[in-house]
Amino acid sequence: MKILLDTHTFLWSIFESHKLSKTARQILLDPSCRKYICASSMWEISIKNRINRKSKLPLPNGVAGVFDEINANGYGYVGINRQCIEVYNKLPLIHGDPFDGILIAAALVGDMTLVTADEEIQKYDVKWTW
Repeated sequence: MKILLDTHTFLWSIFESHKLSKTARQILLDPSCRKYICASSMWEISIKNRINRKSKLPLPNGVAGVFDEINANGYGYVGINRQCIEVYNKLPLIHGDPFDGILIAAALVGDMTLVTADEEIQKYDVKWTW
């Protein structure tokens, strides 16, 4: 199974694992699941960290440390290509967050299941679990 982690899921897995659902924890520990982080998540983390360096984002090693976590956990990295942008542009406007829209599009294009607690994402016709 190919899994795409929502930004909050990824951050919680590193810094606040108690916030993860039982299912999310099991997926993250399952070696048969291929886990991915989307470029949009890294943009979101970077932007939020830059806007407010004293933000609630616990980044003791900055954004570089987040990339280190991706590598240390063996997660793949999903870029944003033309097909993702075209799918994103056709999504219904249920969710106002463009980063989440890109995650949805990337999951659809890559035939991945999104691991997310976000109820707005769960309203889309995309595979998800929590």
